[in-house]
Amino acid sequence: MNLELHKIEIRKLEWGSHTGARDHVLTVNKEELVQMLLEDQALKNVRVELVHPGESARILPCKDAVEPRCKLEGPGEVFPGWIGDVETVGQGKTLVLAGAAVLTTGRLVAPQEGIVDMSGPGAAYTPFSQTCNVVLVFEPAEGVELHALEAVYRRAGLKAAHYLASCCKEVRADTVESYAFPPLAEAMSAYPGLPRVGYLYMLQSQGLLHDTWVYGVDAKKILPTLISPTEVMDGAIISGNCVSACDKNSTYMHLNNPVIASLYAHHGKDINFAGVIITNENVTLADKKRSSSYAVKLARMLGVDGLVISEEGFGNPDADLIMNCWKAERAGIRTVLITDEYAGRDGSSQSLADSCPEGDACVTAGNANALIVLPPMQRVIGDPATAEVIAGGFFGALREDGSMEVELQAIMGATNELGYSRIGGRTL
Repeated sequence: MNLELHKIEIRKLEWGSHTGARDHVLTVNKEELVQMLLEDQALKNVRVELVHPGESARILPCKDAVEPRCKLEGPGEVFPGWIGDVETVGQGKTLVLAGAAVLTTGRLVAPQEGIVDMSGPGAAYTPFSQTCNVVLVFEPAEGVELHALEAVYRRAGLKAAHYLASCCKEVRADTVESYAFPPLAEAMSAYPGLPRVGYLYMLQSQGLLHDTWVYGVDAKKILPTLISPTEVMDGAIISGNCVSACDKNSTYMHLNNPVIASLYAHHGKDINFAGVIITNENVTLADKKRSSSYAVKLARMLGVDGLVISEEGFGNPDADLIMNCWKAERAGIRTVLITDEYAGRDGSSQSLADSCPEGDACVTAGNANALIVLPPMQRVIGDPATAEVIAGGFFGALREDGSMEVELQAIMGATNELGYSRIGGRTL
């Protein structure tokens, strides 16, 4: 499978009479966008705001982030099962508005949504302080049940992202990136002498608004399976979950998965990138046993020497992470784990809910319980009162002057377990 990403770099957003891109400026026809979104009768109103890096602006509660993309050439359409048909994607040419994002906000039944600060200390922890954001603020129609709104908001965010990119099809790309994923017979015999490395990609699927979708199918209903990394870049996997904002994999992060990008960067040099296995994070012991055994079986069938395993969420999914680890290690496959920590505000508590002796190679994305004070902002989009009920907030978190004290857990993408965050480390 061969995929070209045609990237238009967006550095500024403006309102205009038509939607399109020119000289790195994305112009948005607000009325046209709103009218399209209000075709969904579950929405009473949609307010659209434009927000830039460095502004004194705060967005909360933020649910999902989506990078604008659409197909230029090839089978299917991005976000299959939601925008396009369920045809296989990951081939042909895809247009990307790099540097832009669609952020969604509005009332949901779940409290686990996040904060995006565009400036100040909070901006240092969220990657979406660096994107030019088209923010959709939703007001549901009367009578729509709260638990149904997640799907309504998810569809609207994807539609908006696809619309923005589709209006820019005639614009010449600033850069073109090419990615190839050959048939397995070729991949297995390529680069003799280099270790074969696979990627075990854990998807949040605990249910009760803790869902991820693969070609429109709820991931908790699947067995672990192989997927081309190029399919991921075309939106085959999208976020439908309301887990803690710090480590949820937003749709934007799936599209730009840095684990996949790094494996591609090392492919043919240090490793032979053999493929991606997606698996779920269900809640029963039987489901965990089934999925971990099946995922490791696929890894053995690929003949990989090593697996990179990334988690999504914490607590219950820690058991899946560790089960995947020790089963792979005991099958002779070396593992590296990517997770974050809930080690208490002082960092002295147990970082994970489970562990095993085999889990001796682990990359941490940071301690989500660490406290931060966010100063007041001149512009607040959404509902600041939710700071006291979202995960990482607490009663009294919101102060009279508009500042707030929260854990990093409340900041969108702060300790993302794909590594798509602004926390990093280096050896001195």
